[in-house]
Amino acid sequence: MTPGVVMEIGRQAIEVTLMISAPLLITALVVGLIISIFQAATQLNESTLQFVPKLVVMFLVLLLAGPWMLQYMVDYIQRLFESIPQLIG
Repeated sequence: MTPGVVMEIGRQAIEVTLMISAPLLITALVVGLIISIFQAATQLNESTLQFVPKLVVMFLVLLLAGPWMLQYMVDYIQRLFESIPQLIG
């Protein structure tokens, strides 16, 4: 196994991690931005006001995108395990 192969496996792992985490992170960012604008407009500085809507929306996104996220991760793991004989030999 050459250093190039190890770097490629690491690159693919980071790519899969970013793809799987993107829906939740983008959702949290958008909801946080909207709530921050609302708080600035109404001058409500309650920290729990941000936490609860983020939690609810991220849960809904996880319900919707969860099967896709799981399938994407399983496909990557299957490709990685299937490539083990070529990596060793």
